[in-house]
Amino acid sequence: MESAGPSFRRRLLFESLAIMAADAASQVAWLTKHGVVTDEIALDFSHAFGMAETLVDEGQPSCGVLPDLRQIDAVLDEMSGAESADRWAKDALSVDEGWHRARRLARQVLVAELGEWRLPLPEITVIR
Repeated sequence: MESAGPSFRRRLLFESLAIMAADAASQVAWLTKHGVVTDEIALDFSHAFGMAETLVDEGQPSCGVLPDLRQIDAVLDEMSGAESADRWAKDALSVDEGWHRARRLARQVLVAELGEWRLPLPEITVIR
């Protein structure tokens, strides 16, 4: 099992950003393939974002992307709540402004750090 060292934490962050940055059709295909719901995209980012400041302190990613990471977190927070349930449907990925904003920000971070936002979406194992 891989330790929770910097490279593991960095991989989790960039994999969550890859999913967030993907176009809506790719996101829906990824969700369907793994049998998970739309909020899994936000949950993966949330878990990775919790380590972002530590990673920035370690130099990966650069501190310049921290504001964009915080903004993604804020956008997802704005989308939460019982009255926002329709924003978490798969259809919302292609029409909701919050998803569009989060996607743009994730792409900005990936381009700033890796020079490219189109990354392979990660494989996940779902324990049921």
